[in-house]
Amino acid sequence: MTESQAREDLTRFAKSLFDRGYSVGSSGNISVAVEDGLLITPTNSCLGFLDPARIAKLDRAGRHVGGDKPSKEIFLHQAFYDTRPGTGAVVHLHSTYATAVSCLADTDPEDAIPPLTPYVVMRVGRVKLLPYVRPGDPRMGEMIRDLAGSHAAVLLANHGPAVAAADLATAVFAAEELEETAKLVTLLKDRPTRHLDAAQVQELVRVFGAGR
Repeated sequence: MTESQAREDLTRFAKSLFDRGYSVGSSGNISVAVEDGLLITPTNSCLGFLDPARIAKLDRAGRHVGGDKPSKEIFLHQAFYDTRPGTGAVVHLHSTYATAVSCLADTDPEDAIPPLTPYVVMRVGRVKLLPYVRPGDPRMGEMIRDLAGSHAAVLLANHGPAVAAADLATAVFAAEELEETAKLVTLLKDRPTRHLDAAQVQELVRVFGAGR
């Protein structure tokens, strides 16, 4: 994929997420790997109104070389690229239900989104809840690096989800699946709930190469 196509695809997927309420105002950020570096949405930009030509570009050393100033949360994106070989895109949203789950006191930090459906296992994997730090704090990247590539998706406490994948479409679809499963978690809270059991999860991992 050319850089021009990557810019167009990032803009198109970002607008789709914004139009459907997965991101509001200037929240959320998306990055895509290109041959000589990284494209990322600019700081304080709205995912619904991006200009492909103004998307920030960083070189392989992390230096800002083009476009508007990059997102202040660039640290979390770089951490995924550096610790998960093959990562081609990272999507960070402030989507409502995933953020709600990140605020609940009883959310399991080791498995924040339970295996309610096969698709959250197949597309997202086990989700780690990371402690709260302020937006833009470099410690956000440090916490992801400490996972050593073991998770493709995390919830940032009181903040929202971040998902890494091999390409932009896969990352977007996984972020959407995480949000919809978080919605189920919220709807089913305090009701007896049937989760997929360990054998069912392992079957999905074996057949589909899921990440849980």
